[in-house]
Amino acid sequence: MSQFNAPHFQTPEAARAYLEKLRWGGERVCPHCGSVNLSFATKKAGVYRCSAKECRKDFSVTTKSVMESSHIKLHIWLQAFYLMASSKKGVSSHQLHRALGVTYKTAWFLSHRIREAMSNGGLLPPTPMGGEGAIVEADETYFGPVAKDKVRKVTTSGRPFTKSGRPGPSNKRAIVSLVERGGSVRSFHVAVADGASVRKIVMDNVARETRLHTDESRLYHGAELHFASHETINHSRKEYARGDVTTNSVEGYFSIFKRGMKGVYQHCAEKHLHRYLSEYDFRYNHRVKLGYSDGERADLAVKGAAGKRLTYRQAN
Repeated sequence: MSQFNAPHFQTPEAARAYLEKLRWGGERVCPHCGSVNLSFATKKAGVYRCSAKECRKDFSVTTKSVMESSHIKLHIWLQAFYLMASSKKGVSSHQLHRALGVTYKTAWFLSHRIREAMSNGGLLPPTPMGGEGAIVEADETYFGPVAKDKVRKVTTSGRPFTKSGRPGPSNKRAIVSLVERGGSVRSFHVAVADGASVRKIVMDNVARETRLHTDESRLYHGAELHFASHETINHSRKEYARGDVTTNSVEGYFSIFKRGMKGVYQHCAEKHLHRYLSEYDFRYNHRVKLGYSDGERADLAVKGAAGKRLTYRQAN
C-alpha cells in the first residue's frame, strides 16, 4: 500500500526509532520511576536500563503501554494504528488480518488494544465542554440488543411495551453523546437512558455557561435551570432547525457511528461497546475539519498508548 512507504512502516528497527522519538522526544524517560536521561542502552536492541539508584529496571519504548509484551513487530503495530486512525468508519479485524498478514485472533486483540489507546484514559474530572457563547448538543440513541438475561418483555407496571408486544428501544443498548458545535464529542454507554443517568452525564461534562441544545425529550427537562439556556427542537413536528438551534451535529455523529458499526464491524458484544465508542470519538475529535491529517491522527493514537494496558483476558 502506498501509504506504507514511510521508513517506520518498513522495518522493526525504523519503527522503534520512530516510536522513541514520538514518545520521548530527545529525552529518554524511564516509565518505571519517571527519571529523565538517567538510563543506558543494554546489549539487547531497544532495551535500556534505568541508572537511578532506587529503580535500576530495564525498559523499552513499549513498556507500560498497550504494546508491552507483544510479539507483533513494531512496524506492523504502526501500520495497524495508521489504518484504524485513517479509516472514517473503522477497519474490521478480518481486514486487518488480511492487510497486515497476521492471524485473525491477533488482529482482533490488536484492534482492541488500539481502541484502548484511543480512549481518553478516564480523565477525572473531565474538562467541561462548551463555555460562554458555545453550544453543546446532547442526544441519546440505541444500538444493538442487550444481553438475553437483561431482556424485558413488560413495563415495570406489568404491561407489554406496545400493543404488539415489541419493546422498541427498551431492549437495546443506550448511548448518550454530547457534541460541542464545531468541536469534540463525548459518548457514554449507559445501562438505562433515564433522567437520572442522562442528567448526571450532562451536568458532569458541560460548563454552566453553555447553551444546551436537545430534542424535546423529557430526559432534559429542567436543564434551563443549570445552563445559560436550554433550547429544543421538536422532531415530532418535523422541526429539524430553528435559526442556529439544532441537534444535527450529534445526529451526524450517530450516523457515522451506526454506519460503521453495521457496515464494517457488524457485530459488537455489549461489554466491548465502550471501546468502539472511544474509537469513533477519537477519530471525530481529530478529524480533518479540526486540522488533523491521517498521519497526525495516527501519531496521537500511538502517544495515547502510553500508560495503558489491556491483556487478552481483559479484552475477552
